[in-house]
Amino acid sequence: MFPKPSPARVLSRPLPETRWRPGLTAQPFHSEIFAPAGEASGAGLALALARDALAAAGKGQGEDGRHVLWVQDCKAIRQGGRPCLGGLPPDWRHRLIHVVAATPEDALFAIEEGVRCRDLACVIGEIAGNPRALSFTASRRLSLAAERHGVALWLVRLDAEPDLSSARMRWRVRAAPSPPPRWNAAAPGTATWHAELFRARAHAPGEWMLCDDKTALAIRRDPEEERAATPDPVRLARPTVGRSLAARVRA
Repeated sequence: MFPKPSPARVLSRPLPETRWRPGLTAQPFHSEIFAPAGEASGAGLALALARDALAAAGKGQGEDGRHVLWVQDCKAIRQGGRPCLGGLPPDWRHRLIHVVAATPEDALFAIEEGVRCRDLACVIGEIAGNPRALSFTASRRLSLAAERHGVALWLVRLDAEPDLSSARMRWRVRAAPSPPPRWNAAAPGTATWHAELFRARAHAPGEWMLCDDKTALAIRRDPEEERAATPDPVRLARPTVGRSLAARVRA
């Protein structure tokens, strides 16, 4: 018989790392997103990640129609604005609960109460800076509450430095140029972010160009590959050499 390995030897073995990708069914219940306050990249990616996680968890079980809680402190609202119902996915507009908190302490209280409520699909929070109230102990309380009650939290940290936290997944994000629209060059492009996963328990760190076309979160390909794969609309029409298409068919 082989000797039983010691606990120290078992703990020293490297854990298998898997590459993160959209659509994974095993998602953490507490994530943080660090983003500049002057752009909506943090809220946009939080919304896209939440929809991606809920869609992956609900495959084969139907759409999750529970309400979504969105909590902001006043400083986050002054810097980034409130959620715009017209910009939300149609299936979210009628079930969004928006809470304005006067202080970071009030925001953390509302967020913790939200993740304790199993009648919510998820919680999105926005807190500006590094308030003293958002300590490691506070983040630990959020992680334990979210995991115990099964309600996922995406906490957006605006203009904040990555301090101690128990969040299971931590992102840095900034806005990225949108790919050119396929048919109308003057139309707005698909929302795109440069996202860096710098801490995760089950995944290796990495960087991606993520885009959300309001149907699914996806990894954007290299711009050169996109241009090569996109057909030129000018070349889709074949010349008729002076004759109509009907004449060519009769011929």
